[in-house]
Amino acid sequence: MRGALGAAIWIAAVLVVAGSGGLPPRPATPDARVRAQALNAPAQFNGLPRATTFARLTGLPDDPSPFAVTNGEVVHPLTQQPVYGAPGGRPIAVLPATELGDPTWVPVIQTRPGWERVLLPSRPNHLTGWLSVEGAAARNFVVRYSSYLIQVDVGTQRLTVSEDGHSLGSWTVAVGATATPTPIGRTFLLADVKPPGPIYSPLILPLGTHSNILDSFGGGPGTVALHGWPDPAVFGHQVSHGCVRVPAQALHVLSQIPLGTLVLIGRIEGRR
Repeated sequence: MRGALGAAIWIAAVLVVAGSGGLPPRPATPDARVRAQALNAPAQFNGLPRATTFARLTGLPDDPSPFAVTNGEVVHPLTQQPVYGAPGGRPIAVLPATELGDPTWVPVIQTRPGWERVLLPSRPNHLTGWLSVEGAAARNFVVRYSSYLIQVDVGTQRLTVSEDGHSLGSWTVAVGATATPTPIGRTFLLADVKPPGPIYSPLILPLGTHSNILDSFGGGPGTVALHGWPDPAVFGHQVSHGCVRVPAQALHVLSQIPLGTLVLIGRIEGRR
């Protein structure tokens, strides 16, 4: 695959080997026991569509604040759980316990008593849904907090990673070309994929967002990702099909960030 968006779409061909491989442990990733529980999901919601990167869902609300920073709360369903369009409404989809071979972690953007609203990885972009966490339902989730924030400024082609407000590094990167721009708004680290053989990046980090131009690419759903690139000449330019190409040092830092961590994409410089 040579296109940057193809990096993420290539995931469709390697689902059986997707995972963190030999990467350092992620702070917000469940242990092996929890992962095993997640794989044994009940079948009671099998009639509903799955909220995955491959799905296009209807009946769910858009993100009301697509450029806001959250408090870092992330949740992981131990088994597939219903996703509602509104608190107390009817279930619209199910959030699976795993995504692309990794545990599913999604960021919480709003809370109400007994309910949490999360970002979803499905089309259309900026899709959200409500999870019931009231009473016994709370035992179906692991809740943790990510102190990290990833920001991609598409105007300056700059990626910044911070922890508790302190910068861990800032790098010049490559973003989507004018014809195939990197989608803006807040999203999150969806999974990590370690390719089984040598390609242009030792690690691919799919996000919970998709190209707004390409409905599919390379046989996959047009998922956008962060990934490395062997030719540094691309950094500082708008050249990809939507993905963000990052230098090796940035990829190393990103490899240690918890899944579910918020990723803010846009023209960020001067926003605050």
